[in-house]
Amino acid sequence: MASTSRKRTGRGRGRGRGSGSSSLPPPPSTLPLIIEEFFIVVYEDPLVKKELPKKFADYLDGKEPAKVYLRAADCGPRLWTVEVLFDGQGRMYLDKGWEKFAIAHGVDFGWFVHFKYEGDDVLTVKVFDGTMCRRYYYSDDEDTDDESDDDVKPCIHPL
Repeated sequence: MASTSRKRTGRGRGRGRGSGSSSLPPPPSTLPLIIEEFFIVVYEDPLVKKELPKKFADYLDGKEPAKVYLRAADCGPRLWTVEVLFDGQGRMYLDKGWEKFAIAHGVDFGWFVHFKYEGDDVLTVKVFDGTMCRRYYYSDDEDTDDESDDDVKPCIHPL
């Protein structure tokens, strides 16, 4: 059987190391800053206003909302309306309405609260307790408008 040899040019199948054009993304310094997810750690009274990361406040620069809508990641479609404060020095706080959300979700000292910005002033929230485990909630409340509710209707942790 005669052996045939093939000359490889580096342009066939596979990922060659040729000097052709690269499809790599641009270096991080040239990418736009997109802050979609962040967390806070509750070091002080869980029911008082909470400061959000400065980078997130900077990301919203020029389009600072008067309020945001918090949605627990696994607690139905309910949106919790929370007023937002900007202090004029680049800091952003969750204010009126945060207390109701925190009570309903049992937020306590040492807990992590993870936020994901969904756009349109909506933040999806996941809560992690002192064991660093995520708390899962459910709600039997079909009402998605908390504007008229003076009562705190808690989401229920199944464990």
